[in-house]
Amino acid sequence: MSSRRAATGGGPLGKPTAGKGSAEPGGRHLSSGTAAGHPLLKGIAAALALVLVGGVVFGAVQLLRLRGNFDTQPLNLGSDDTQVEQVDANTDPMQILVLGTDQRDGQDSNNSDVMMLVNLTADRSNVTVVSFPRDLLVPLPECEDPSSGTVYDAMDLGQLNGALGNGGPGCTVAAINEVTGLSIDHFMMADFDAVKELSNTLGGVEVCVNQPVDDPLSGLDLPAGVSSVQGEQALAFLRTRHGFGNGGDEGRIRAQQSFLASMVRKVKEEGTLNNLPKLYSIAETVTKNLTVDEELANIPDLVALATRLKDVDLGNVAFVTAPVVPYEYDTNRLVLDEAKAQPLFDALVSDQGITADGTPSPEATDTAESGTPATPGTAEPAVPAVDPAAVPVTLVNASGTAGRDTAVLEYLTSKGFTQALAGGAGASQSPATQIFYGYGYEEMAQEVARTLNIPGVQVVLSAAYTGVSVQIGADFASGSTMGDLGDLGDLDGQTAAQVTCQTAFGN
Repeated sequence: MSSRRAATGGGPLGKPTAGKGSAEPGGRHLSSGTAAGHPLLKGIAAALALVLVGGVVFGAVQLLRLRGNFDTQPLNLGSDDTQVEQVDANTDPMQILVLGTDQRDGQDSNNSDVMMLVNLTADRSNVTVVSFPRDLLVPLPECEDPSSGTVYDAMDLGQLNGALGNGGPGCTVAAINEVTGLSIDHFMMADFDAVKELSNTLGGVEVCVNQPVDDPLSGLDLPAGVSSVQGEQALAFLRTRHGFGNGGDEGRIRAQQSFLASMVRKVKEEGTLNNLPKLYSIAETVTKNLTVDEELANIPDLVALATRLKDVDLGNVAFVTAPVVPYEYDTNRLVLDEAKAQPLFDALVSDQGITADGTPSPEATDTAESGTPATPGTAEPAVPAVDPAAVPVTLVNASGTAGRDTAVLEYLTSKGFTQALAGGAGASQSPATQIFYGYGYEEMAQEVARTLNIPGVQVVLSAAYTGVSVQIGADFASGSTMGDLGDLGDLDGQTAAQVTCQTAFGN
């Protein structure tokens, strides 16, 4: 369509044409009246026509070039594949499976390093990104490789990240469809270069770590505090499996979710989705490094989708991990926790977001600062899991606002935390509020978090602490309780509104 518009727009630049097919409506308008022959007006008309046609030609060429950047593969390789109705990027709910491969240096990969299902509600008010661990075992469907014709047999349980090797991303799509009950609309598969180049195009993404991290296996080398990462360091932050948390996939996924949340905040704060030249720059970077299904290789639809997402509330952009438990026959592998996973998948199938709007803990209604009504059905405060008077909790002010430790201390004391202490200013400021607790103090830490309305993702086990310590960050610079940043219930993850920091492995 774009190339046809460019071809028919050439009339005003050459010899004028007459009749029904004439492409000179502007010239006909200027030809009436006494000013028709004025050379200045003719010059202006010609200049406007040149700019208009030049812009259309440029846009058409650029869109064709972007479309030509894509590699494409079939959407669904499952034996039960049915024709998926093409969705409207403006009006329909949409699911996009994002796969990251560990392919680099020209080496082909048969495994998915990253598997994230992006779910967009029809009204674009909620975005849910579900991460699937690499070690997750699920039923794998029969898939046929579209290139070789090889048929891969179905498996009662197989490692999900290995489905990519059974013919391509369409087999992973088929497996996740079977597990979730969804019918995924599109997929995007990126390699390492995509991460590096996108982070460079964005000018870096801010990440936060509680301790210095030096992981020779991934190449990640960061000082404690906030750093802006791009290129190789951005890739290392997303890939490290031994740098964070327990040294496994759980800490790695948490870091990926934190990175993506930070990227979403940056894009929104800088108005990127309202800036078409910037969007084009990002599209140029991304399309050169993506393999997608045939229907997704539509640049205008992608731009329309991006611009529709510019007004989504950050608290309604959720990054969660599919609920899992260790596999009983091999604790190094995982299986879905059906009791928790099914409600999540049901919500996605029903076109619902998973964040609760305006649902702070009951304590949040006790302060004038919150100004948020209690959640329906929770008028009666929950019975504390532990006696607040038995909780040894220290408050450290890392917010950059003087007196925050004493202000929060006053509130906690009023709630029965008689062992609470003000610890003064921290050694450095932090963007994120965090609760650190030592071994055996988890329930106490959760009770403090509930009282202060601090999200569970910001409650961290640390061998460096005995008891409970609240580090008050810049996101809790006022009020007695934290403002509502999106509630994920009992799901593990965070919203894009929540700022999180990673704990180095072994700390």
